[in-house]
Amino acid sequence: MSPAGWELEGLLWESGLLVAGVDEAGRGPLAGPVVAAAVIFPPGCTISCLEDSKCLTATRRQELALLIEEHALAAAWAAIDVEVIDTQGLLGATFQAMVKALRALSSRADFVLVDGPRLPPSLTVPARAVVRGDGRCASIAAASILAKVARDRLMLEIHAQFPHYGFAQHKGYATKAHLAALAKYGPCPAHRRSFRPVRELRLGFAKDWQINPPAAEG
Repeated sequence: MSPAGWELEGLLWESGLLVAGVDEAGRGPLAGPVVAAAVIFPPGCTISCLEDSKCLTATRRQELALLIEEHALAAAWAAIDVEVIDTQGLLGATFQAMVKALRALSSRADFVLVDGPRLPPSLTVPARAVVRGDGRCASIAAASILAKVARDRLMLEIHAQFPHYGFAQHKGYATKAHLAALAKYGPCPAHRRSFRPVRELRLGFAKDWQINPPAAEG
């Protein structure tokens, strides 16, 4: 896959605007938060190796995250917890994470490029939704990398709390190993109970987990 380009940013830079790219990580997993990141590069930036985080290895994402932080004018990320996902829905939680990341930037964006077909309704600056933006727009690609790196780090922390589910390996996605652990232990507090594979488990699992957490194996 070719690196994402700078055409969208270039048009906006010509108008003297600071541009933020925004993307999320973690919409699909059965557990853990959804994380969004926002990145503003200085006008004229030409880093040529940014692409969709899903196309990169974990090691390469880490390398690029350092490069992004080195060259960005501002960068920030934000996480929205499972409780919000379950009560307000995944889309609402994703939009909250995006807006929260933008508000955390040390510089204010004049225009925002958001990955996907829809914009967060609470955005207060001009913006454009860019379908498959993480593969087309370098600022969005950078945000996707930072969001993925931040979320993976959070999932390692969750793994330390609940090691029986293998979060360090699958990061909460519905792998065979994860589904097998869910069937054996039931959901832990990090699981999204509004997601069908979790919701369909026996309701008694959640209470049992609080009273008798599974003992360590091996």
